[in-house]
Amino acid sequence: MKFALVFFILLLFTANAQEVPGRVGIINIQEAMIGTKDGKQATQELDKKFLPEQKQFETRQTEISQLEDKFNKGATSLPADPRTQRANDIEEKKKRLDRDMQDAETDMKTQQQQVLKSMAGRMMAVISKYSKEHGFTIILDSGNQDIPVLFVADGVDITNDVITLYDKGPQ
Repeated sequence: MKFALVFFILLLFTANAQEVPGRVGIINIQEAMIGTKDGKQATQELDKKFLPEQKQFETRQTEISQLEDKFNKGATSLPADPRTQRANDIEEKKKRLDRDMQDAETDMKTQQQQVLKSMAGRMMAVISKYSKEHGFTIILDSGNQDIPVLFVADGVDITNDVITLYDKGPQ
């Protein structure tokens, strides 16, 4: 996606290089995609999909906390072998929960990226149309860590305008 955005920026810049002075625009592309009706709907669907799993993780975390509390209160009264076994059991449950949570997070991020990819073509068309209509020669992604945007003057951030244009329908 970064490559496509950089390519798009360069394409806009070279296509309009003879127009001087040029206008520079700023957009937070991820915010724009998530802010559209399609993006909001996809976010709600993903949240709904992962909510049961999140609740299960919370339940498991509560169980582990209860086991830890019970262990800490009675640890001194237990012989060494059972005490060690319980400590190992609790530690194993924590590790399993952490792994499962990491796997779920990875799965959710992958699905989020798939949603963003599916929207990218239309979003780029909307940005291109908006840029041409409003005389922008270059659009930078303020959400991109590789291209830090330190200051944005009023009227330069086109994120909300692009969301509105995207939601109006196919371009």
